[in-house]
Amino acid sequence: MQLWGGRFSEEPDQTAAAFTLSLAFDRRLWPYDIQGSVAHVKMLAQQGIIGLGDEEAIINGLETIRQELEEERFPFRDEYEDIHLNIEARLNELIGETAGKVHTARSRNDQVAVDIRLFARDAFQRTLRSIYDLQGSLLVQAEAHLTTILPGYTHLQRAQPVVLAHHLLAYVAMLERDAGRLHDALERADELPLGSGALAGVPYPIDRAFVARQLGFSRISDNSLDAVSDRDFLVEYEAAAALIMVHCSRLAEEIVLWSSAEFGFVDLPEAFASGSSIMPQKKNPDTAELVRGKVGRVVGHLVSLLTTLKGLPLAYNRDLQEDKESFFDTVDTTVASLGVLAALVRGLRFRGERMRRAAEDGFLLATDLADYLVARGLPFREAHQQVGKLVRYAQEHGKTFADLTLEEFHRISPLVDEDVRRLTLEESVAARRSLGGTAPTTVAVALRRARARWRRHAR
Repeated sequence: MQLWGGRFSEEPDQTAAAFTLSLAFDRRLWPYDIQGSVAHVKMLAQQGIIGLGDEEAIINGLETIRQELEEERFPFRDEYEDIHLNIEARLNELIGETAGKVHTARSRNDQVAVDIRLFARDAFQRTLRSIYDLQGSLLVQAEAHLTTILPGYTHLQRAQPVVLAHHLLAYVAMLERDAGRLHDALERADELPLGSGALAGVPYPIDRAFVARQLGFSRISDNSLDAVSDRDFLVEYEAAAALIMVHCSRLAEEIVLWSSAEFGFVDLPEAFASGSSIMPQKKNPDTAELVRGKVGRVVGHLVSLLTTLKGLPLAYNRDLQEDKESFFDTVDTTVASLGVLAALVRGLRFRGERMRRAAEDGFLLATDLADYLVARGLPFREAHQQVGKLVRYAQEHGKTFADLTLEEFHRISPLVDEDVRRLTLEESVAARRSLGGTAPTTVAVALRRARARWRRHAR
């Protein structure tokens, strides 16, 4: 019979028991279940709710169970359905009826709630460390490429020249927002639900502040109904993780594109690529592709959790068992994706000459030529029209701006002089000194600031 089986006269139907079993995935909560139980028992003894001898026996028993779990010799039993009942049943085997006192002034509802919050708190921190690791890899590459010029793109069409460091720092900025969202959500997750009972509180003189201090929570939940049924902190993590994975996917997509023969901007480290089973020449960007592919499962987990929560009345409902598998997989997938991208980015070898040739091939200085005419008194809209006509003329004659004679420039405007030859890729990026621009001097300042912020957080 189950530990809660006193009210029942029949054994659980085996199909129903298998259907409701959560031990296969919630067993990873065991460190937090023991941590929460030890803090709870210490409080019970401090308040005189249980005796000091009981406290010692229970804590010693829990420490024995901890050791069994760490050494992978704990006797898991499916008939106890979850990790919480498994631990309590094992405690009863070790110390006898005294084990039953561990559940005084506690429900499995607030027990589960505190366990998942403790796990989530660690998950937030693990994810933040992984974000900072990827940022660190991007910063190292950016520092090495402050003057490496490549085409910047809009609509996946070559648009204007930028420096590679500026491009990489865009991802550092995305990840900084991701870290900010996690910090913000972590603050709301940092709340003790234990002491709420099943839904209405408990009739014992408990000291929730003591338990909060023992477990490192910064505050205590105000409403017992909300505390046992709240999973907002999981939604917030999964929402933040979904956006993290979208950012990872964008970076992975560019690695896939840039490592293709069509772009040739980067050489993939072989340790992060794979070959073909039939085409010997292939070097496939499988790691980056798989990061890109894993976004769907994380976004799906967010939708799944929101759908689970949307129809639940207060307070606890068994539907909430469905929060864990998706949450655990979201954490594992996000942390793993960040980690492998950090290692991949560190190993990338950028091909600066190929990038520069791509920037020279085309009309990436068209905007600079329009600005050149504006500086000579032409309204920008008219300058835009005239340069557009010149681009069409050059394309029709198979030429670039560098190939045009001064007479051909005069076909669009007599304002053009020989100094138009000074319009170069270096001049173009150097001119964009506005805050947030791609000028190497501006990017160097942005890089120093990003590095300083990273050092504050990463340590």
